[in-house]
Amino acid sequence: MNFRNVFYALTCLSFSAIVGAALYEHVAVWPAAFSEPPRSLSMFQGPYKLNAAIFWMAIHPVTLGLIVITLILNWKTARRKNILITTTGYVLVLLATFSFFVPELIDLISTPYRNTVDPSLQIRGSRWITLSLARTGVLIALAVILLLGLVKSEKAYSTES
Repeated sequence: MNFRNVFYALTCLSFSAIVGAALYEHVAVWPAAFSEPPRSLSMFQGPYKLNAAIFWMAIHPVTLGLIVITLILNWKTARRKNILITTTGYVLVLLATFSFFVPELIDLISTPYRNTVDPSLQIRGSRWITLSLARTGVLIALAVILLLGLVKSEKAYSTES
């Protein structure tokens, strides 16, 4: 086993962790959170609140670092195309995440608790879920592209003619 394969595998693992966490949240968190807001948003408030930001703030820099290292190590291999496509897509997803998804989510989950249901919050939450599912679909496609690079040769292209 060489460094190229080790770092490529770690990159795939880290990227797959992002996809897995996103899928988990869409199955276990968001349907309940946005079912009857603001009442249902109480899971994000108080001393025992759910704080997934800790995970997300750690995993993205780690994944980006691994992608950069993997790209450098595989620059002269057939894997470069898979890594570049994934990197470009991931950066675009992160830009959308930080410009829309995170601010909108913070605004939604910061709504003060009331023992009522606000239909406008339900609509916003539903829109956020729908768009986030599309984002997750893009991440899944990028993960497949990245994983398919593992079947390509890790041998560097020859520079000789």
